[in-house]
Amino acid sequence: MGLKAFGGSRVEKLRTRSKMKLWMIRATTVVLLWTCLVQLTALGDTWGPMVLKGWPSSRDSLSAGPTLDAKLLPIVPARVLPPKRVYKNNGYLLISCNGGLNQMRSAICDMVAIARYLNVTLIVPELDKTSFWADPSEFEDIFDVDHFITSLRDEVRILKKLPIRLKKRVELGIIHTMPPVSWSDISYYHMQILPLIQRYKVLHLNRTDARLANSGQPLDLQKLRCRVNFSALRFTTQIEELGRRVVKLLRQNGPFLVLHLRYEMDMLAFSGCTQGCNDEEVEELTRMRYAYPWWKEKIINSELKRKDGLCPLTPEETALALRALDIDRDIQIYIAAGEIYGGERRVASLAAAYPKLVRKETLLAPADLQFFQNHSSQMAALDYLVSLESDVFVPTFDGNMAKVVEGHRRYLGFKKTILLDRKLLVELIDKYTSKSLSWDEFSSAVKAAHAQRMGNPTKRLVIPDKPKEEDYFYANPEECLQPSDNEPVNIML
Repeated sequence: MGLKAFGGSRVEKLRTRSKMKLWMIRATTVVLLWTCLVQLTALGDTWGPMVLKGWPSSRDSLSAGPTLDAKLLPIVPARVLPPKRVYKNNGYLLISCNGGLNQMRSAICDMVAIARYLNVTLIVPELDKTSFWADPSEFEDIFDVDHFITSLRDEVRILKKLPIRLKKRVELGIIHTMPPVSWSDISYYHMQILPLIQRYKVLHLNRTDARLANSGQPLDLQKLRCRVNFSALRFTTQIEELGRRVVKLLRQNGPFLVLHLRYEMDMLAFSGCTQGCNDEEVEELTRMRYAYPWWKEKIINSELKRKDGLCPLTPEETALALRALDIDRDIQIYIAAGEIYGGERRVASLAAAYPKLVRKETLLAPADLQFFQNHSSQMAALDYLVSLESDVFVPTFDGNMAKVVEGHRRYLGFKKTILLDRKLLVELIDKYTSKSLSWDEFSSAVKAAHAQRMGNPTKRLVIPDKPKEEDYFYANPEECLQPSDNEPVNIML
């Protein structure tokens, strides 16, 4: 009996365990089935079985509106990236640009072309933060860095930062730094720079402005410089959108002229040009020139420089030149520049001749420009965009912005750009103000001198032994240009 009772209890325990196992299996199965059902319902039309398609969902019962026809949806083309260029990487190139926005812009174009032809990896350029403008902007604050990298990936590999192991070496000071030789052709970089990159793995080039020759380079290299300048270097969305707003505001009132009035304190101090300044202003500009050690020329004869055409036109001289060219008095003139030295006193004669003077500060609310304050390169980027879109562009000095905008407008179809002959103009202006010429004689002489200086197609001047004196590549990148029959809007009387 005892054995029988013991056996019976054992059988009972086994039965209980079997029931528990069966219950657990059923419970697990129910959970799994429920989970699958939920997942299939969520996936709906894409992956769910056909039987689920007939079940009304809570979302369907809540929305009684009509279904959206897929044919009516806007078609957004997928962005097609160029294929990556595969090549043996010879090392890494760090570059530090110097100068203002457009000086750095052309340097970046040169360095991309150089990196491509040396088969090296380029690190996103470092922008100048120590110049007169002291702009703290990084590359990505001004340019669309992702577009810059991806749009050129079929030519050169560009990274935002060095790989970690190499970055640590640089932080420890294990790096070779040097400025390349000015106006060198690509053979210099193959023979002198490439061996240094292969030796040190990372090479840092500083002061990269005007380091690649204007002319005599391989056609593919020249075209790559253009591709970087006109396509890869796109401003940030914020700058682009604000630029479009300014252009729209201007267009609402008809055609407009952009005047790059380079009569700012830094330019006058650097050039030593003081025409029209009072004694206090002359003294202030002179002190400023001596305060910057890299502005090498200290003793400057302002009058002599002006007669040689080496000074920016004053606002007064500019007003006379525009009037002589029969620029319509009622045209909007957008001043693309920083603060004009001397303020309202110096702009008075220009405003009297052309009362529709505007600036970004007068077209936009302070809140619109708040983000750009103390960021001169971002302000210059905004002026650059407006300058490209203008009916006429008139620079009063042939600095970097004037040259790069001139070339970009040529690329856009030889848009009208009046290139003022400053040496001739100051001579004619002096004769007119001294009454040696009548107004009609003065105006006729000015118009005749500038008839072929309107940004029309022309050959770039090449001086093999004097590269600094020849025409600047970015002002007339003729290897990339196609003649256009489109005539810009005529705003002359």
